Amino acid sequence: MPEPGLSPLQSSLPTAAAHFGTHVLARAAAPADTAPAAGAGRAVVATPPRPDPGWIPRGPTGLGTAALSLARREDVPATPEPTAPAPVEGRPIPGLYFHPVPEPDPVRADEVSRRIKSWALDEVQLYPDDWEGEFDGFSVGRYMVACHPDAPTVEHLMLATRLMVAENAVDDCYCENHGGSPVGLGGRLLLAHTALDPLHTTKEYQQQWAESLHADAPRRAYRSAMEYFVGQATPSQADRFRHDMARLHMGYLAEAAWTETDYVPEVWEYLAMRQFNNFRPCPTITDTVGGYELPADLHAQPAMQRVLALAGNATTIVNDLYSYTKELATPGKHLNLPVVLAEREGVSDREGYLKAVEVHNDLMRDFEAEAAALAAACPVPTVLRFLKGVAVWVDGNHYWHQTNTYRYSLPDFW
Repeated sequence: MPEPGLSPLQSSLPTAAAHFGTHVLARAAAPADTAPAAGAGRAVVATPPRPDPGWIPRGPTGLGTAALSLARREDVPATPEPTAPAPVEGRPIPGLYFHPVPEPDPVRADEVSRRIKSWALDEVQLYPDDWEGEFDGFSVGRYMVACHPDAPTVEHLMLATRLMVAENAVDDCYCENHGGSPVGLGGRLLLAHTALDPLHTTKEYQQQWAESLHADAPRRAYRSAMEYFVGQATPSQADRFRHDMARLHMGYLAEAAWTETDYVPEVWEYLAMRQFNNFRPCPTITDTVGGYELPADLHAQPAMQRVLALAGNATTIVNDLYSYTKELATPGKHLNLPVVLAEREGVSDREGYLKAVEVHNDLMRDFEAEAAALAAACPVPTVLRFLKGVAVWVDGNHYWHQTNTYRYSLPDFW
């Protein structure tokens, strides 16, 4: 795929140095006339952050920032971005460390919303009529546009949007509140996973498997979304995504096992589960959605894997925090970090929630520091663009949680 240039950076990537491996640079270095400038978003936190060691660059961001360029947007004319994010709806969690983002392009968001609903209804028959309000309230078009502002076309955005909706269908219908159950979950997930990672068997049984991919809404959604994705992604990008989805499914199974046995994990055990049952499959495809490829050997480097793990962990704790009151309203005990902290550390619900905010903030700062070290040590254009894309995804994920007042409200802890 052609390299369409660097995406705008909405959150700050520090410039601390660390050695990454000169052999990697030698194999992957691409011609570049100038080093990209790093933009900086303003961190918002209601409690004092850690002392600034001086590595967060300050400066303008957006389409006009010097030395940054966007891929050509074929379907929506470019419009100037504000130099500072405009106010958004929804109350951010007090004390949470995050970076505000510009409002996502409303034209793109509306178009993605229109297309994804058409896909859900007409192509995969994803939900019955009485789920329409929930589907619309998910605001997935605004979500994906906020997370992938450098996508060259709406169809690139749709790659991520279909996969996001399909993943949520599996979670809702197999695990959660639309018929989900921990009983028998492993078998359901395994069969659904074959829609992502195809079965290779004898001719006698191949047709039965192919027909099974249309048996329920989650499998129909996985099959279709993956078909679109494979049509645009490179083989290594597709295989990377399959790997991360296997991680996700393993996390689902761990949580289901604890539910079946009424086990409340230790805090570290819960965080281990959440490293698998988390958003990681979403930022890991940021290069496919951006129309370029981070080479497989660079993606597999331990430093890059740590960055992705920290990004996935931080964004998933954001979900725990914003969905806290929503989950408390559902039947039974729903495990999330505040609940586990309160029970395992013997503190009040409020103290457990506020401690979870601290855990998130530590993960975010570690993510930024590790991404900065990697960017400084391995200044390959695709690495820099990928790291920026992951940072933007992290920020866009927070934006969606904060502003989705249809789904989320905050507890009365302040």
